Amino acid sequence: MLTVGRPGTAGWTLDSPDGRLGLTFGLTEQGRPFYSLQYGNRTLLLESGLGLVLKDAGPLVEGFRVLHTAVEEICLDWKPVYGEREQIADHYRSLKVELLQQDEAGRRLELEFRAYSEGLAFRYVIPEQEGLSSFVIEQEASQFHVPEGCWAYEEHGAEGEYHRVLVKDIAPDCERPLTVVYPGGYYAALLEAGTDDYARTLFTVNPENPWVVETALSGLLTGFVGYGLMDEGLPEEEKNHRVSGRTPFYTPWRLVLVGETPGQLLERNDLVLNLNAPCRIEDVSWIRPGKLIREMTLSPEGGRQCVDYAVRMGLQYVMLDWGWYGDPFDDVSLCTRPEGEVCFYSKHSGNHILNVPELVQYAAERGIGIILYLDRRAVETQIDDFLPVFREWGIAGLKFGFVNTGPQRWTRWLHDCIRKCADYGMFVNVHDAYRTTGYSRTYPNLLTVEGIRGNEHFPTARHNATLPFTRYLAGCGDYTICYLDSRLKTTHAHQLAMSVIAYSPLQSIGWYDVPADYRGEPELEFFRVLPTVWSDTRVLAGEIGEYAAIARRREEQWFVGAITNERSRELEVRLDFLQPGDRYLASVYADDPWNAASRTKVSVTVTEVNADTVLRMQLAPSGGQALWLRPMGAPEA
Repeated sequence: MLTVGRPGTAGWTLDSPDGRLGLTFGLTEQGRPFYSLQYGNRTLLLESGLGLVLKDAGPLVEGFRVLHTAVEEICLDWKPVYGEREQIADHYRSLKVELLQQDEAGRRLELEFRAYSEGLAFRYVIPEQEGLSSFVIEQEASQFHVPEGCWAYEEHGAEGEYHRVLVKDIAPDCERPLTVVYPGGYYAALLEAGTDDYARTLFTVNPENPWVVETALSGLLTGFVGYGLMDEGLPEEEKNHRVSGRTPFYTPWRLVLVGETPGQLLERNDLVLNLNAPCRIEDVSWIRPGKLIREMTLSPEGGRQCVDYAVRMGLQYVMLDWGWYGDPFDDVSLCTRPEGEVCFYSKHSGNHILNVPELVQYAAERGIGIILYLDRRAVETQIDDFLPVFREWGIAGLKFGFVNTGPQRWTRWLHDCIRKCADYGMFVNVHDAYRTTGYSRTYPNLLTVEGIRGNEHFPTARHNATLPFTRYLAGCGDYTICYLDSRLKTTHAHQLAMSVIAYSPLQSIGWYDVPADYRGEPELEFFRVLPTVWSDTRVLAGEIGEYAAIARRREEQWFVGAITNERSRELEVRLDFLQPGDRYLASVYADDPWNAASRTKVSVTVTEVNADTVLRMQLAPSGGQALWLRPMGAPEA
């Protein structure tokens, strides 16, 4: 029920469409806006403060009275260009509150709340008003007051590891999403969505009440200084983590996903996309998700070998890695005139320099696209020069590496680059510190981003079992699947399963491998038939850091990935997501340590299953299983 009443002890209230989530909004005696959140029979957020602090114009945090409220209910469905689901429901009830500060300045601030059955979102609006046409936000006063005893999965730096800590012990500037576990059950995740012309948001705890999580505007991430990120000579606004704007101004959304299980959080992450603007690219037919192998020799022979391998393995792209145009850390390296003399895997004499247009033509004749890596220096200084050249060459997409992130300036810069690439028909993969907040809905040529401790770091199985319920709540993450490298801390079947669990429309396969490493391992069939975008996604089982089993459908075929941490375990997986009454062939790719004939110790078995089938997966320590399910009689891939 949608109920908005005059303020009293309960304030204004707003229920979600299913009635399970309840928002309460009110003003304290000092005129400070606050909200609280209930879900089911639980209080998820106690009284939590709201507001903005403006430079010179003063704080918009207290002394308010309510001028006007408006309520609305929206119920619509929309189809993304691609995603984890082919259709997304956007169903919510909204409360808009117009506030007036009762002082001489009489500043106005608007709050917009959206109550979904899956979570709560809110943002600030600074409307047009006399005497305040432009401003600088020094800090946000957004709070999330959790009950005592809640745990959270803390992570620092976009490629950090996760640690389970009490909320009160979270160190400053914790990354988002921040997943919270409530005593006795229930889960929530704090995220941001719709960030465009704004600084990145991080989380910290209030020093006076450490059960209150607060937003913090982020300055420049300096964790990659060794790679040349600019952390000197910044404008004053960036040094102080500020945001500048002009009225009317809309902040990003603050989002609280809720669920009774960790899996429900992942199944509800479409809310991040819902809180972004619809697609602004008229013709999206050229945006083609797929799988890639990276070319590390940067030689003509290596390039052709990768193209031929991509054809055999059902990949769509070959990516030329950093160094293809010279030393990426040297500002004199021009990517429109590659010299090829300096790279990080091998050096070649002038007569063996890789000719990119020739490789593009060779690849195009075989249905393969070429992706180019570019360090942020080249993108910052050369983008307007190289885009028309790359279009002439026939480049499919670009990977931006070591981009500056954090302050408003760099968010604005990166999104501007993505829009420019769309104008030239090229998709983008942003690596290192950037994390998506749903911008790929508006510009779906942003195929994927990193912002994750992926397989290039050889993470533990526990880390991998944490990712679906933390980092992947925000959206896509380029996990850079590895397979044959001896440094892996997991089994090979675990890696196969991660290619389903790790959602990335542009999926990197065999990150440290080269075509010559492969010897016809039969389980590689799974990578060959694997899609990277989906019609539906279901979480079959999962506990944060313990295990995960995820099923994803593409048209009539299903793919399942199941992993465990360092503990062996048996998972009971019901296939009741299959079409009732239909028969399916299931290819099962499982760890098989007794398989002496396979250097990867992975067995492949094929069996018939249906919606009544219950699989009992025996998962080895740090192991996993992958399934490929297709209707009986369907043509083989």
